Amino acid sequence: MNLESDKYAKNRWYAVIVFFFFMLLHQADKLMIGPLTTPIQETFGITNTQMGAVVTGALIVGVIAYPLWGWLCDRYSRAKLLALASFLWGASTWLSAIAPTYPTFVATRASTGIDDSSYPGLYSLVADLFEPKKRGRIYGLLQIAQPLGYLIGMVMALMLAGVIGWRAIFYITGTMGIIISVFIFLGVREPARGASEPELADLEKLGVYKFDWKIARDLFKKKSMIIIFTQGFFGVFPWNVITYWFFAYLERERGYDSDSILFTMAPAILVMAVGYFIGGALGDYFFKRTPKGRLIVSIIGVLTGAFFLYMTLAVPIEDQTMFSVYLVLTALFMPFAAPNVIATVYDISLPEVRSSALAVEYFIESAGAALAPLIAGYISDILTLKDAILIICISTWLLCGFFFTFAMKLVPPDIKLLRSQLRERAEIERARQAAEG
Repeated sequence: MNLESDKYAKNRWYAVIVFFFFMLLHQADKLMIGPLTTPIQETFGITNTQMGAVVTGALIVGVIAYPLWGWLCDRYSRAKLLALASFLWGASTWLSAIAPTYPTFVATRASTGIDDSSYPGLYSLVADLFEPKKRGRIYGLLQIAQPLGYLIGMVMALMLAGVIGWRAIFYITGTMGIIISVFIFLGVREPARGASEPELADLEKLGVYKFDWKIARDLFKKKSMIIIFTQGFFGVFPWNVITYWFFAYLERERGYDSDSILFTMAPAILVMAVGYFIGGALGDYFFKRTPKGRLIVSIIGVLTGAFFLYMTLAVPIEDQTMFSVYLVLTALFMPFAAPNVIATVYDISLPEVRSSALAVEYFIESAGAALAPLIAGYISDILTLKDAILIICISTWLLCGFFFTFAMKLVPPDIKLLRSQLRERAEIERARQAAEG
């Protein structure tokens, strides 16, 4: 391990822990809008379509902010920018809590999308703390926070909304965002870009690498990256539909009360959390054996998840036990692709453009998914929520399986090219250091 990497070894797990809680509480704030849908609609007297517009507004703002966050994180200190993102999360959530009317609520809730776009910088920083063969499981570990955050949000919504109201819940999560920003600002150190790459392992000191337009343009010319981006456009549709409408589906179309929803969703969400880590760990395991390994695991995840979701919604309403079993199986496989997509993007991109690369991936994902809650709301007003969930989720997961299969032919040569570029960079750095020393 090079001295630059060793320098941040003690800080890496502090960073992972703080980022885990950042993601956990941020996701609780972001995703509890689903469990709080009914009381919010009752407060403002709005339809499903209007409620879908609330979610879509935040997603659209996030789409616009992704390229900016990506560029900033490749150019400046990611640790300080993430502290800023956490503070913005807290402040914007407070504004949502005090919004007096539907139009102001739409506007303030949309502003929460600004900090949602900071994750590429987080994952890029973590990539410089852990070597490639370990990144899948680390990303999977961090992404456990997403379903657990949803579970926390759901529990808070079910247990507290009727007691203190949905506005007070937003006060709580907003305050946590501000507290986490202090922990990030004071404790997370900025690692050198490329510090964890094995080709640079024996260097005493790394060169300073920052965003370069030419490198960025060359990266986005890669066919493998284009396929990954295309997959991303469709891949987040199911997540947004399930996140923002499944709670309402259980309540309105299957007749579940609050306790039934909690006892049905809690096991599925806990299993989903485990699925992130299993998917990332399996991706690392197969990646050590073949450069196609992460994509193989991703294909298994989307196709198996689609099958079990279909089986879940086909279960008769009165059979709650079988519904729960199939829902847990769906939840296990759904997140398999998530950590592997992030790791794959970084497997084919140089350290100084990784935040931008993932920001573009998320930009395209969000551009496609921003309309998903609105489309689902529209379909459900015409048909049913069950139909909306099935139509959107099954079709897009099948498309993702196709694109992952296509990417299996294109990603391995680009991984080989990146390793070659890093070896060349190491040789140049050694020559420079030898001349100076």
